[in-house]
Amino acid sequence: MTLRARILLAVVMLLVILGGAWFYLSRPDVAQLPVEAVAGIKPRITEPRIQNFPTISVASVVGWRNGAKPTPAPGLSVNAFATGLDHPRWLYELPNGDVLVAETNSPPRAAHGIADLVMGMLMKRAGAGVASANRITLLRDTNGDGVADARSVLLSGLSSPFGMALVGDKLFVGNHDALVAFPFKAGQTRITAKPELIVRLPGGGNHWAKNIVPSPDGKLMYVGVGSSTNIAENGMGAENHRANILEVSLTAKTMRIYTAGLRNPVGMAWEPHSQRLWTVVNERDMLGSDLAPDYLTVADFGAFYGWPYTYWGGYVDKRVEDQRPDLLQYTRRPDYALGPHTASLGLAFGSLGAFQDGAFVGQHGSWNRVPVSGYKVVFVPFGANGFPNGPMRDVLTGFLTGDGHAQGRPVGVIARHEGDLLVADDVGNTVWRVSAAR
Repeated sequence: MTLRARILLAVVMLLVILGGAWFYLSRPDVAQLPVEAVAGIKPRITEPRIQNFPTISVASVVGWRNGAKPTPAPGLSVNAFATGLDHPRWLYELPNGDVLVAETNSPPRAAHGIADLVMGMLMKRAGAGVASANRITLLRDTNGDGVADARSVLLSGLSSPFGMALVGDKLFVGNHDALVAFPFKAGQTRITAKPELIVRLPGGGNHWAKNIVPSPDGKLMYVGVGSSTNIAENGMGAENHRANILEVSLTAKTMRIYTAGLRNPVGMAWEPHSQRLWTVVNERDMLGSDLAPDYLTVADFGAFYGWPYTYWGGYVDKRVEDQRPDLLQYTRRPDYALGPHTASLGLAFGSLGAFQDGAFVGQHGSWNRVPVSGYKVVFVPFGANGFPNGPMRDVLTGFLTGDGHAQGRPVGVIARHEGDLLVADDVGNTVWRVSAAR
C-alpha cells in the first residue's frame, strides 16, 4: 500500500470515528417523565438508564439584555438589588442589614483526561469557566429603596470562598480548603486582618464549595463538603471527610462527621419550627434524564443517606465497584425530592407574599438532562411539624430564553429581615431582590 493510500485510509477511518461519535452524541437520553413526577415526598423512581458517555445539554449563557429580568410569581415583584458583580454565588445578611456576597468560582483545575476536558468545555459554555474573584463584597442599601447604592470589598485574596457566618465578633468564611475567621463588627466595610485558621478542609474536586452554618448557641459550625467525584470512581480514599456535613468545634478547632452519604450538600438552614438542620443535596449523574432526584432533607447527627452506594434511600447504584450491602439497613431516605439534575443549591426558610412558612430553593440548572431542568427558584411548603407538606411551586423563573439560552442562573438565596428574598445569579452577575408586589 502506497503512502498516499495509507493517508487516505487513515482519514477515512478518522471520519468514520468522528461520524459515529456525532451520531452517538446527537441521540441523548431523553426524559420520559416530567420533573414534577420525580419531585415531592413520594417521587417516581424508574429503572436507571446507565450512560457510558453522559447526556450533555447545557444552556449557553447570553446574559440579561435590554433590561430583561427574571419573572416573579403572581403577587411578587423583582428588581436588581446589585449588578456588575463578578460571578456572585452566595449571600449572607449581617445584623445591620448589610449584605455580603461571595464573588467566587472553582479553584484552578488540572485536566487529567477526556472527562476533565469535557467538564471544562461544559463549564465554559454554562458561564462557569471564569477565574475566581476570590473576594467578599459588602452591599449596603442606605436609603431603603431596595437597591444597594453602596458597595465595598470587605475581603480579598481568599481561596474560592463560599459560606459566610458572623458569630460574636468573628466573621467565619468557608474557603474551598479551610474554615477561617476574621475579627469583625457589623458596620465595618473593610477587613485587613490576617485570617485565623480554624480547621483545614479537603479542597478542590468536582464539588469545591464549602457552605457554613453556625449552631444556634454559636459554639459549633456545620460545614457542607461535597464529594470529589460523581460516584467515588477514584476510590473512597479520595473521598476522606467528603460527601458529608462536618461539625466543627470553634473553641477546640476539631471536627467530626455529623451527617454522611450526601453527595453534595450545599444549602443548609435551621427549620424554624423544629429547630433541626436541613440541607439541599445534588445527587449523582449519568443514570439517565429521570434519575436521580436532588433532594431536601433533615441533616441529623449520625444519619447516612447512601452515597455512593445507593440513592433515594436504598436504590443500589450498580456502577459503584466496592458495594456495601451492610450499610443498606442504616440508609435513610431523603424527606423531599426536588427533581432530577436540577442542581439545587440555595436554601432559605421564610415567607413571602402567598408563599408562607416553607423553604426557598435556588436551582442552578442541569447539564445532564434532556430537556433541561432547574434554572429557577422554587418554594416547598412546610407544616407546623417542621416537614414538607405540599408540592413545590415556582417563585422566580425566566432565567431561560424561549430558545433555551441562559440569561442567568440562580444559586444562593436568603430571606432577609426586611421581608424580601435575595437571589444570587452567578452568570447574570446580579443579585435579584424579590418582594411582595404593592
